[in-house]
Amino acid sequence: MKVIETGLPGVLLLEPKVFGDARGFFMETWQAARYREAGLPERFVQDNHSRSRRGVLRGLHYQLIQPQGKLVWVTRGAVFDVAVDIRPGSPSFGRWYGCILDDVAHRQLYVPPGFAHGFCVVSDEADFFYKCTDYYHPPSERGIAWDDPAIGIEWPLREVSLSAKDQQNPRLNARRPEDLPVYEDSPSPPTPLPQGARGALNED
Repeated sequence: MKVIETGLPGVLLLEPKVFGDARGFFMETWQAARYREAGLPERFVQDNHSRSRRGVLRGLHYQLIQPQGKLVWVTRGAVFDVAVDIRPGSPSFGRWYGCILDDVAHRQLYVPPGFAHGFCVVSDEADFFYKCTDYYHPPSERGIAWDDPAIGIEWPLREVSLSAKDQQNPRLNARRPEDLPVYEDSPSPPTPLPQGARGALNED
């Protein structure tokens, strides 16, 4: 398995070994010892599966209590997947990373706790799977606006379909510090995100 650092701390792009022939293919989507060596946590407690049509955008989501690390991949179709560091005091606060996940390259992305996550479907339809390090906790679910100009995510589609809840997500600067994840390495107060701050982008 190839492990690629993304420029955001803890956000890893993984390329599992895929064994294929004329009959199809086989791959391990999770193996505790191997993924532990790659720097991922050993404990995942919940698996989720969503199916979405082209243009559906889900995010940007995070949990304040029981923050979830997520190992994500696509089994059918293709999505543009994004992680954003929203921990006040973090050197990479407000930066983002995005990449294509699809059923051809079979790559996976690990998004650690403390990051907002979202994806946009760029194929006709996509099946999206993810493993979570903690349980879903509806009372502490939060969101950030997908099109926050201060973050500046370069989504491949501008015409998107959002849930009613995601349409109400505020910009990052509008969130109170107590409504954002804690950056454990620094107790300092948050630094306002400058207008037009940009993050890293995988160009594929």
